[in-house]
Amino acid sequence: MFDTLIVGAGFAGSVLAERLAAGLGERVLLIDRRAHIGGNAYDEYNADGLLVHRYGPHIFHTNAKRVWDHLSRFTAWRPYEHRVRASVDGRLVPIPINLDTINALYGLSLTSFEVEAFFQSVAQPRETIRTSEDVVVSRVGEELYRKFFRGYTRKQWDLDPSELDASVTSRVPTRTNRDDRYFTDTYQAMPLHGYTRMFERMLDHPRIQVMLNADFREVRDLVPYRRLIYTGPVDEYFDFRYGTLPYRSLQFVHETHACERFQPAPVVNFPNEHPYTRVTEFKYLTGQEHPKTAVVYEYPQAEGDPYYPIPRPENAELYRKYEALANAEADVHFVGRLATYKYYNMDQVVAQALALYDRLAGAASGDRAADAPRPTGTAKARLGAPVDLVSRGDGDVRPPAEP
Repeated sequence: MFDTLIVGAGFAGSVLAERLAAGLGERVLLIDRRAHIGGNAYDEYNADGLLVHRYGPHIFHTNAKRVWDHLSRFTAWRPYEHRVRASVDGRLVPIPINLDTINALYGLSLTSFEVEAFFQSVAQPRETIRTSEDVVVSRVGEELYRKFFRGYTRKQWDLDPSELDASVTSRVPTRTNRDDRYFTDTYQAMPLHGYTRMFERMLDHPRIQVMLNADFREVRDLVPYRRLIYTGPVDEYFDFRYGTLPYRSLQFVHETHACERFQPAPVVNFPNEHPYTRVTEFKYLTGQEHPKTAVVYEYPQAEGDPYYPIPRPENAELYRKYEALANAEADVHFVGRLATYKYYNMDQVVAQALALYDRLAGAASGDRAADAPRPTGTAKARLGAPVDLVSRGDGDVRPPAEP
């Protein structure tokens, strides 16, 4: 008999497995339908010995000390501040748009004070901000919107920004200084030996049993357990009763090149002229020294693994139907991106998992939490993403407006 069955060995499932085993002494069975742990953060050495992220770049950043301290128990860190360039008008310029971006694009030599006035002069304020187009045009005007956002967003989402919720582009800032870091969080780093090694250390506990290549539907009736923590797609859990929740997927094309550097920045975005959205060179992220280098091209697509919940009102309404079903489930906790249909960064998922552990530990210790209804469904969803964790950009995979 297992105390808890956890479905999904990504951040949410792995953090909870370790906490329940080490903190409460529970016997935990952690299963995943893939052949590896780590979820989309899984990294591996390719045939040339280069460390690559199989599912695209995952950049760790957070403002939450508790999240940082918790993960630091399982990894040392390599300091890393992420920088991105966008291919616009034949130039590679910083994104988020900053002072250097404007000066390079327009052949100017503005100061920080002058560029603020420039943004005000080109901005086209809109009375009501409803869509991603509204967000950008009201900040920087039509021309910069077309150069940096419209083409990228259309490729990424297969929708015009005017059809997408304002949240998609609102996470990408505009700066009046020369700060070209993609994120400004307090803690920015990469696991020194990679994400997979961090997950291995996290799950190295005698009370945790990991089962890979295991589908939840094939295991659920064969293994006795008291509690279920589910991090997979919520619509799949309920047999798609109300239909499929829409996602965008990605195709990753990995290449190795016989040179030490392939491009002048860790990530180059292509908002217009190419079918792919961006190219990432992993040695910038990992710090690995190697005579060759590895890159990955990202091609958005409709079919495939679910990566990005599509933020449209009709999709939110569909999720609310599944949310109601999740709330009615006894002793089942829905955690993470897929289970709560939210576009969380990695640190937000860790915070959500730790918050659920706090609830479960409180109930187990017989304190006041034991007298409260045990959270299920979106009760767990409400535990995630505290406001101090909301960061600019997409952290683990891409900012929703570039993405």
